[in-house]
Amino acid sequence: MAATSAASVLIFIALWEAVCRAGLVDPIFLPPPSAALGKAAAMLGDGTFWPHILASARRVMIGFLAATAVAIPLGIFLGTSSFARAAFDPILSFLRPLPSMSWIPLSLLWFGITETQKYSIVFMGCFAPAMVYVIEATRNVDPLLVRAAQNLGASRWQVMQEVILPGSLSQILSGFKVILGLAWTCVIAAELVAAREGLGFLIMNGKEFFQTEVVVLGMVLISTTVLITDFFFRLIENWVLRWKQ
Repeated sequence: MAATSAASVLIFIALWEAVCRAGLVDPIFLPPPSAALGKAAAMLGDGTFWPHILASARRVMIGFLAATAVAIPLGIFLGTSSFARAAFDPILSFLRPLPSMSWIPLSLLWFGITETQKYSIVFMGCFAPAMVYVIEATRNVDPLLVRAAQNLGASRWQVMQEVILPGSLSQILSGFKVILGLAWTCVIAAELVAAREGLGFLIMNGKEFFQTEVVVLGMVLISTTVLITDFFFRLIENWVLRWKQ
């Protein structure tokens, strides 16, 4: 299966290169893969490659970790309290459909063109979906296990620590893996509007100067970085949930 997947990617790239070299597509609209590869080599040589990746990765991780740090305790609280859920669910339902782009004007007014503004975009784009995942994961814990622990004399904190958190952790981590991909969408949106570095800035800058190979390179880098991040997240997930194996 791995060989089939690798072959399909190579065939796709070969067809793309052939179509461009045959002159069927204007390179200003779609450059050949070799042009993007050559641009990547040039950027590696002059040292302008890594700062953009590191800037975007830093913004994603800070915004994502801040969102999950708030969403986990708050989501568990709402998931175990019907009163709190009834009180806060309308607010969460209002925030959840808002795309990250909609927060850009307000964040610019609040924080200006700063790193905090980028972090806030990622935070707001991830917070509501992360809360929903935590609430649903908490509610899906078997109520019989909760009642059994309570009947055995476990305190509320012990039930939370020994039953609810381990029972919901797998679903929470699966949801956060999706949220991490969403965080990259948020940071690219923020960097497209107001940034001096980052993959979003790289793409927008390439578009401004008609350097289509830079635009394609930026898109490839985003996908590659997300795949690498997802790989490491799976390693962390397997380590945290090793007791289930």
